[in-house]
Amino acid sequence: MAKILLVEDEPDISDLITAWLRNDHHTIEVAANGEDAMTLLNIYTFEVIILDWMLPGVSGVEVCRRYRNRGGTTPILMLTAKTHVDEKSAGLDAGADDYLTKPFELKELSARIRALLRRPSAFAGTVLKVGPIVMDTATYKVSRTDENIQLLPKEFALLEFFMRHPNQVFSAEALLDRVWTSDSEASPETIRTYIKRLRKKIDEEGKPSLLGTVHGVGYKLVEPE
Repeated sequence: MAKILLVEDEPDISDLITAWLRNDHHTIEVAANGEDAMTLLNIYTFEVIILDWMLPGVSGVEVCRRYRNRGGTTPILMLTAKTHVDEKSAGLDAGADDYLTKPFELKELSARIRALLRRPSAFAGTVLKVGPIVMDTATYKVSRTDENIQLLPKEFALLEFFMRHPNQVFSAEALLDRVWTSDSEASPETIRTYIKRLRKKIDEEGKPSLLGTVHGVGYKLVEPE
């Protein structure tokens, strides 16, 4: 599960990819042109960027180049109808990590995304473990000391984010940016509600909560010593 930025100006293709990736349990933000893509990249953090080559205004290659020039490190998958080797090389030289030639199979798109997420800077494995909590991101199963825990999709996404960043403090606003979409009506109160629900499901009776509150700052997943 990852937060992905999709930059695609053809509505039919964009809708198809968005529906497919959401079915894969990813959180998707969509931009239809290069300018909007740069705006989103300036505000939010993503785990993968899917970037169409041919965009109105600022091209996908230029978006890629600008993003890399300002220090952006998120893996970029370029979508292109171009098949010439020199043209593909231009995209890779601009900072793209991989490319997929249109038309393509959606299953291949998913496989390319999984490969990008497996890179050390963005991925810690399919099985995450913090204290007694074990999460398998491939099968969407969570357990505590071998006891299965049933989580709603957004509970799973929030817990996964914490488990990928143990002992790091995140404000409610940062969690909204990383786990929810920008058009969501979720608020800091939503985060508090989800934190309470997760505590009830993952904490062990009589033991300190794994989800700690840093008063005035935010929340963190405490990795037991």
